[in-house]
Amino acid sequence: MKDILDFLVRGGIMMAPLFLCSVAALAVAIERAVTLRRRKVILPEVVAVLENLRERNDFGLALSICEKHRGPFANIIRTGLENHDLPGAELKEALLDEGRQEVHRLERGLGTLETVAGVAPLLGLLGTVLGILKVFQVISVMGVGQAAALSGGISEALITTIAGLSIGIPALVAYNYFAGRAESLVLEIEKHSNRLLIQLGRIAGAGE
Repeated sequence: MKDILDFLVRGGIMMAPLFLCSVAALAVAIERAVTLRRRKVILPEVVAVLENLRERNDFGLALSICEKHRGPFANIIRTGLENHDLPGAELKEALLDEGRQEVHRLERGLGTLETVAGVAPLLGLLGTVLGILKVFQVISVMGVGQAAALSGGISEALITTIAGLSIGIPALVAYNYFAGRAESLVLEIEKHSNRLLIQLGRIAGAGE
């Protein structure tokens, strides 16, 4: 542990924002890993509601299940059930409006990962420039023969570069992974939403 702390201290002042970037990226990655599990988003209970939606008498039970199991998928299905009396075009627009809000919730935090992926290497590069600047300052005062004095600036330059890339690369991988998972879930929700529209249209036609 002491060796790690010494390593971070030798990286200079830029290690502080790099540490904050790493904490933010890790927190978002853990939260997204938990939140974007398919079974947690595409709730089997709500899928069962769609499979058993046959007539208007089923709306009450379906709504109660959606109220009980809140989430992006359940909220969109609930919106469709609550507005089932609307004309088809208006019902579709209501589902699209709710869908846009829920997609935003599914993608929450991904902007942070993307920002860290872009900023961390730049912070590392800035730390590298500061370290090199220190090397030149030492050279201007003491000359090139003082290897011990030069090593501090050189190590700072290398450490911040390593830290920036070590944070930025995993953050970029995590962003691409969770963005892909969110998009996959959105497509599946759209499939079930279209299925709901068709079923509500059939029920309305049968009622007429």
